[in-house]
Amino acid sequence: MKLFYAPTSPYVRKVMTVAHEVGLVSRIELIVSGTTPLEGDRDLLAFNPLGKIPALLTDDGTCLFDSRVICEYLAELAGDTTIFSPGGPRRWAALMQQALGDGLLDAALLARYEMLMRPEGARSPQWRAAQLRKVEAGLDKIEALLPDIGGEVTIGAISFGCALGYLDFRFPELNWRAQRPVAERWFADFDARASMVATKPYDRLAAVDHTKIKA
Repeated sequence: MKLFYAPTSPYVRKVMTVAHEVGLVSRIELIVSGTTPLEGDRDLLAFNPLGKIPALLTDDGTCLFDSRVICEYLAELAGDTTIFSPGGPRRWAALMQQALGDGLLDAALLARYEMLMRPEGARSPQWRAAQLRKVEAGLDKIEALLPDIGGEVTIGAISFGCALGYLDFRFPELNWRAQRPVAERWFADFDARASMVATKPYDRLAAVDHTKIKA
């Protein structure tokens, strides 16, 4: 399998965390993509018309995207029924948690791109503030949900871990831990998992030319 990726993308991190958890990481060849919201990667566009990462080329040549689809594919390929439950309330809860973590990331990325991609005179502080309010609301919901998640390693927990890790990486000024003691304690344990340690963006930046990687 081949994965189009950027080492700083939180959605790529989610995919790779799942790959580590289900024991498939050794079967994935990583292909660095320089795609950005303003400029697509021609190699990637040949497989994913949206030009977004992550995108996974399976062994039979099928291209899968986005991270939600890829994560479920990897879990099914490995025969894992923990990260994605086969059905019932536990599955729907985990999928909702994944949507929350991804939605928080969507808002954080929009806030980052507003400052990174637009010329200074075209930036909207109001737009960025609105996105960061969504981030804060998402954090409050995560704080409320974590007591029910505990030590489970579901797609919801992985999504939360990658979202919180991205805030540490790109938005340290938010100081999300300040009034969220449950999330702080939970993340300290979850971020120490081998799969999370192996996928930290901090560890790989020096080895990659990331001048075009904006996530």
